[in-house]
Amino acid sequence: MRIEEGEMSSRRRRRHPLSPAAAPLDDDDLLSEILLRLPPQPSSLPRASLVCRRWRVLVSDPRFARRFRLHHRRNPPLLGFLHIGFRTRELSFLPALEPPNRVPPGRFSLKFGGDGDPFALLGCRHGLVLVYHASCKQILVWDPVTADQHRIAVPPRFARDDVISGAVLRAAGDAQHFHVALTVLDDEDKQHRRALACVYSSETGLWGDLVSTLLPCEASASMRLISCKAAVLVRNSLYWVLFGNLDGFLEFDLERQVLAVIRMPMDLVAKGSYDICVMQAEDGGLGLFCVLQLDYIAQLWKRKTDCHGVASWVLGRTIELDKLIPMNLPEKMPVVILGFAEDNNGVCLWTPSVFFMVHLESLQSKKLLEANFFFVCRPFESVYTAETDIGGGHDGAGLLQNT
Repeated sequence: MRIEEGEMSSRRRRRHPLSPAAAPLDDDDLLSEILLRLPPQPSSLPRASLVCRRWRVLVSDPRFARRFRLHHRRNPPLLGFLHIGFRTRELSFLPALEPPNRVPPGRFSLKFGGDGDPFALLGCRHGLVLVYHASCKQILVWDPVTADQHRIAVPPRFARDDVISGAVLRAAGDAQHFHVALTVLDDEDKQHRRALACVYSSETGLWGDLVSTLLPCEASASMRLISCKAAVLVRNSLYWVLFGNLDGFLEFDLERQVLAVIRMPMDLVAKGSYDICVMQAEDGGLGLFCVLQLDYIAQLWKRKTDCHGVASWVLGRTIELDKLIPMNLPEKMPVVILGFAEDNNGVCLWTPSVFFMVHLESLQSKKLLEANFFFVCRPFESVYTAETDIGGGHDGAGLLQNT
């Protein structure tokens, strides 16, 4: 009886053999999900494409490249800086990453019109670049990674101004559509000056209603939006720095479609020589980064609202820049704030000959590139997948070379 039971058990094992476990990486869908989570560095996908032909086919698929960019949309690296050359009339790229992630300078460049044609680089955000062509009264929205371009005529009211400020941003959760916000200080009524704003939606292809607000009565005719300072997005609002006899910011609440003027801390105004930029505070709200030029001291301020709804500025951390950044300068020289890298939570600074970025959470500084002179440029943060290298028969090896 025991032998029969043993034989039956043996037969059962022979009838139902155990199938070998399927290797997880044999499933293309699962492999795609794994590759999707590679770091958003320019060399990630070219490196993956070198593993085997199957991996190369997966990562070179344009649909995968779009998913990769969308997945890392909120944590792109700072690829470098964009600026428009005064003589070349070309929008040029200055890479900030080290090899093998360094993107060649010529990869993100755009040639404009003839000599003397005025162009202004208004800002970069969410991988998009916003340029204003004053002669044609057009704005250009350009995606350097995909090479997509959109030329849009500015609203009639803004066409009367040669100098306007603006910002571009992707629609929330949408990789296709974008918004453009333009703003200007109206000079038609010298007694009652106004700030004006208008928003374009690529989804509708239309400009929205004109939004306006009265400027404070003490705002002089010389007060302007500082064109060399790009707008900073904090939560649902854009902020531009005001220049003139009123120290503050112009706030444009995109959700409520409301403009307002926010004054800077009076204690800071009394300091005299300083440079500032808007930033995101630790709690995600409005913050302010200030460099006191005479002392090489940086201050971090944040905007607080009490239980009665009254907003005020509160001084947070103080940073000794000469200890954080190795300046090695023979004498006191100015520190220029180039802008705020929103996705990397860092302030970009220029000291004579060197660009730095200070990460506001860790208070660590990083040398980005060398430049002996200061010029207006914008931090460019984006996910560059280098699909042209991957799909161009070079197996992605081009970007891995020391460019």
